[in-house]
Amino acid sequence: MMLERYHQGVRTTLTLDDDVSAQLKLEMRRSGKSFRETVNEFLRLGLHARQEMKATRRFVVRPKPLGPPSGLSYDNIEELLDWLDGPGRR
Repeated sequence: MMLERYHQGVRTTLTLDDDVSAQLKLEMRRSGKSFRETVNEFLRLGLHARQEMKATRRFVVRPKPLGPPSGLSYDNIEELLDWLDGPGRR
């Protein structure tokens, strides 16, 4: 319990890009919260979202054979085009 009395919080210098600073100021005006509260809130949201992203399942690509249809080959292009577009393509 005695340690809590001495722990006042962590102070650090934070360099923000202009666009981030502008968005934080807008959010401060909208919410009425202090700069510290706003930064902490959005850092928590970002960190939480990052943890959620790690928890999602990985996307798996299942390949399929992409050869010509059975009975056709790449040797006869006219036949393939007729099969794809129909004989009225000419």
